[in-house]
Amino acid sequence: MAIYYLGLLIMTMIGAVASLFLKKASGSNGFVEMLKNVNLYIGGFLYITSAVLNIWLLKILDYSVILPLTSLTYIWTMVLSYFILKEKITLKKMVGVCLILIGAIIISVL
Repeated sequence: MAIYYLGLLIMTMIGAVASLFLKKASGSNGFVEMLKNVNLYIGGFLYITSAVLNIWLLKILDYSVILPLTSLTYIWTMVLSYFILKEKITLKKMVGVCLILIGAIIISVL
């Protein structure tokens, strides 16, 4: 069963990395330039990969467990935005992440 939770963790990481690539693609000047930006396609591919992994996990784990735990994506997104995009992490963001983490633990344990 632990392997499925590891898969869930990987799925959330892939989703966060996908968002990072789409953020980089959003910096393109104009729609046509965005369509030429390789980051758009990497991000899209990663989102599809994450979705397929999610569908596979839904066959095995309860939906009531998977959906709340996908909120871990927000934690990975904040970490990536801090280290790669050099965004600031405020106290409000930290409190939000702690609440997400506490909720995810409660859902997965109970």
